[in-house]
Amino acid sequence: MKKLFFILLIICSGFVTSAQMQFGIKAGLNLSNLTTSGLTFASGASFSPRTDFNGGVMASLHLFSNFYLQPELNYSGQGQSFSNPMAKGTINYNYLNLPLLLKYQHTSGIFAETGPQIGFLLSAKGKIDGYGQYDLNESQPIDFSWAFGIGYKLHSIPLGIDLRYNLGLTTVYKNSPGGTAKNSVFQFDLFYLFGGK
Repeated sequence: MKKLFFILLIICSGFVTSAQMQFGIKAGLNLSNLTTSGLTFASGASFSPRTDFNGGVMASLHLFSNFYLQPELNYSGQGQSFSNPMAKGTINYNYLNLPLLLKYQHTSGIFAETGPQIGFLLSAKGKIDGYGQYDLNESQPIDFSWAFGIGYKLHSIPLGIDLRYNLGLTTVYKNSPGGTAKNSVFQFDLFYLFGGK
């Protein structure tokens, strides 16, 4: 996965000099969770999505016909809420994400996008209500995921909406024998492309 991402990044850089390119900004809401399997400490607990912010910058490189390459650099607040008979709280992950998406945009303005994403962990903390925060020291520093999205770009102004799902491919814990916990994030964003039509 890591090799694939960097190969695509090199290909992307080759198009920069020849492709029509726009830059933009984006921001929106995250609805995140961790999908767990086989983790003994998760038994007996109930989990629910956590809401947070995402935002960053993007570029749109016109390749051919209706196809575009879209690299981004985004901050993303992720994690989940949890409760058990003893306590309630949240798991808070903050990432710097670099998605590299292939996008097909129809002349109507509707588009679909997909591609790999690498995330660099900025901070990892847990919070138990009434007890405060604690560090999650066993968290992986790098997270890989695959993004799927749809959206719509207005014709009159360079503004659009992007609905995306990031499917985690690697477990977020360093030591989780026999089990996994992977990021699962829905994103709802507005974006603006400078110099767009």
